[in-house]
Amino acid sequence: MPRSIWSGAISFGLVTVPVHVVSATEDHSVRFHQYHLDDMARVRVRKFCEVEDREVRQDEIGKGFELTKTQVIPLTDQDLRNLPLPTAKALEIHGFVPLESVDVLRIGEGYYLQPDGPVAAKPYELLRRALARSSRVAVTKFAWSGRERLGLLRVREDVIVLHAMRWPDEVRDPSELYPPAADVSDAEIDGAVELIERMTTDRLEGPEFVDHYTEALEKVIEAKREDRELPEAPEPEQPAGKVLDLMAALQESVDKAKASRGEDTGTHAQVHEMPTKKTARTPAKKTAAKKTTTKKTAATKKTPAKKTTARKPPRSA
Repeated sequence: MPRSIWSGAISFGLVTVPVHVVSATEDHSVRFHQYHLDDMARVRVRKFCEVEDREVRQDEIGKGFELTKTQVIPLTDQDLRNLPLPTAKALEIHGFVPLESVDVLRIGEGYYLQPDGPVAAKPYELLRRALARSSRVAVTKFAWSGRERLGLLRVREDVIVLHAMRWPDEVRDPSELYPPAADVSDAEIDGAVELIERMTTDRLEGPEFVDHYTEALEKVIEAKREDRELPEAPEPEQPAGKVLDLMAALQESVDKAKASRGEDTGTHAQVHEMPTKKTARTPAKKTAAKKTTTKKTAATKKTPAKKTTARKPPRSA
């Protein structure tokens, strides 16, 4: 069971729910230390006092705010715990919104909220069921890690989850990153949508969603430990280069998506052929119209030509 990293209470109107905050995720990355390459001795970071020019112990180190170059205001952990702030020990709910209305860019790390003892079980279950039935998420404020934050409470299975959120001014304006103007046809959009549908999955599980980097790194470490030859890296796929025919690239992508799922790719599927046929039909109609017009014009010209021919003999006589 992971340890509690924060304790407080959810403030829901006049209802208070004491909770423990527990990390909801785990990091399985391979960790490295720094070593001196000459003798493979561990390289460590030592903390020195600038005035006494000596290494200091951890219990001698505290926090401080630099007011000026010569004046520092010391702050203890007790000072930070007793801030004159209502959210210092509580998750205050300020409103409820639909989850789809929240910009996912603002949603941060997730934590499980555990009811703090039997007394908290009933109000915790009340809030959990109310959130689930309302199809809403709660917006909260809390003070944690040296700052006040926005939070989002939602239900995952039978547990309430807290997501730390970024403030609106912490999300950068993307306007300077807008791409240059480009013409995209409806046929190309239809092709991209077809590719999206072929690649749609119900769950983010399976071999496509496995950390292959960590697996490969573990194989390299194991090979070096046993003094074996390192595993060969797979040949990377050759880049396709500049895409000249976007529809052809979409068609090939759809065929690959079908093949990966064991579906029959056929000759050429809807993505490339259908838009091409649609595009070809319009000129065909126009061409037919032109031919009809030409025939009518020719017929019109023939009539006066005959009349003119009939009139020529009297004029020459």
